[in-house]
Amino acid sequence: MAKASERSPLLGSEYETNNPATLTHGLMGPQPTCRGKSVPQTIGHRGFKAAAPENTMAAFKAAAEAGVEAIETDLHLTRDGVVVLCHDETLQRCYGKKAKVRDLDWSEIKELRTLREPHQPMPRLVDLLEYLDQPGLENIWLMLDIKTHDDAEEIMQRTAEALASVPSKQPWDTRVTPCCWDATYIKLSMKYLPGYRITHVGFSTAYARCLTGIPNISFSMLRHTIASPFGGCFLRDMKELGIPVYVWTVNEESWMEWSVQKELSGVITDEVDLFHEVCNRMGNDDSQTQDIKSQRKSVGLSPRLLYRTARFWGEMALIHCLIAVFMTREWFQHGSISHRISKALSE
Repeated sequence: MAKASERSPLLGSEYETNNPATLTHGLMGPQPTCRGKSVPQTIGHRGFKAAAPENTMAAFKAAAEAGVEAIETDLHLTRDGVVVLCHDETLQRCYGKKAKVRDLDWSEIKELRTLREPHQPMPRLVDLLEYLDQPGLENIWLMLDIKTHDDAEEIMQRTAEALASVPSKQPWDTRVTPCCWDATYIKLSMKYLPGYRITHVGFSTAYARCLTGIPNISFSMLRHTIASPFGGCFLRDMKELGIPVYVWTVNEESWMEWSVQKELSGVITDEVDLFHEVCNRMGNDDSQTQDIKSQRKSVGLSPRLLYRTARFWGEMALIHCLIAVFMTREWFQHGSISHRISKALSE
């Protein structure tokens, strides 16, 4: 159970709200299946990355056509301040150009094409918003992973301007959540996008717990973090508080089954079709699920099972060691987590 201090608001009174409309998550939570059970929402990672080049209109359209509830994408700024959708700071991996996004103007970037076929241009945020405003797409919501390579104030301001520039039949503040890696971006989101639901994306449950007092917060966490014993306690506490928890990036069937069993709010995945199959099987057919469990028990300690188990715990150990090193370094450089968050929110 979270301590009282971890639930206490760290924001000043100017950020507090008594409006009930801003204290619900609307589309951004688990949805019941046709039999009344809740399964995690399917969130297309960078669109439908398995079907088309990531973070392109082709990937976003493929995700929508595959029936996702939400789309996750990444934001960067061009040199002339255009918000574009690209995961990497540089253009090398996806576009084959040795330059950073922020070193080129939009007029230069729009001429680039992905290395992966079918060769696609890089879209702007406004291009995706215009697409999602089309009839039939009103219930798809959007996770905007705001990368930290650009000036924080500028990218938040430009993102707000882009959202304001595209009319929507369904208000964007009910369909878009800015995803912030730290408290600085959370405060700027409240400044430039008041009323929007905010998602903290990260890998530390200790950091996330210090943010639970922020109105309408949700969490997008590394799956290995939630799979740990501390993550299990965190997930139970967030359910008690009514705070959605999503995980990234889940592409293996075993992890998908785990996500459904844990009753997560949503799963960010490249493999949209596979996750739909898992949700349909586990959400709608108890007998089939039990049959699969029985089959697995009958397999025993097969070499494949032993390999998967060893790989799982190896990954867990490595990732949690890296997290521990990172958090220790941050503590020595900047002090305790609560101190850093309080400072960022009060500056």
